[in-house]
Amino acid sequence: MTAFTRALRRKPARRLTAVGLVTAGALFLAACGGDDMSGMDHGSDSSSASATATDQAGEAGKSGDFNDADVAFAQMMIPHHEQALEMAKLADGRASDAEIKDLATKIEKAQDPEIKTMKGWLESWKQPTAAESMPGMDHGGHGSGDGMMSEEDMNELKAMKGTEFDKAFAEMMIEHHNGAITMAEDEQKNGKNADAKKMAGDIIKGQSAEVKQLQSILDQL
Repeated sequence: MTAFTRALRRKPARRLTAVGLVTAGALFLAACGGDDMSGMDHGSDSSSASATATDQAGEAGKSGDFNDADVAFAQMMIPHHEQALEMAKLADGRASDAEIKDLATKIEKAQDPEIKTMKGWLESWKQPTAAESMPGMDHGGHGSGDGMMSEEDMNELKAMKGTEFDKAFAEMMIEHHNGAITMAEDEQKNGKNADAKKMAGDIIKGQSAEVKQLQSILDQL
């Protein structure tokens, strides 16, 4: 077991202590992020998939049936999903375990469309697709409440191959998924938009199952 892997296994305990701060910060970000951004091009993906996601989100935006929690959920989950995609893509050429490779593919297929959908919601709601980081909040470090990895974590993962990569990927993705689950649970409790709450439920269900699978893989490696 590498020093990096041992460090990863010690980190998740810190997540619970930071969840409240992350949730409160997310709501504050949303409240402060409602400035008129109509002059900016948000989520300008010209692909048909992006256009479809935006069209599907249109009705939710037109109805005005959303609140600050919905905005915060989308704004914070987009970069969270984007990092999960970055991690999943690293498995190609590095992972040796068949289940890890298969799971990485599933993550890409599930989370990429969700990113497009959430960008569509924010565009319909006339909200920025990204929220500025609050001073004093850690959104880019391993062990933070949202499960995001730091640049250093990502660089170390990129340098790994074989079983070493498989173990580190599983441990990091478990923490990453748990952060997403916490954010989704907060959306279900405090959100208003039906589509956003449904996606939150899908994230909780899907990623909870993946956490169990990843833990099973770790137990066998």
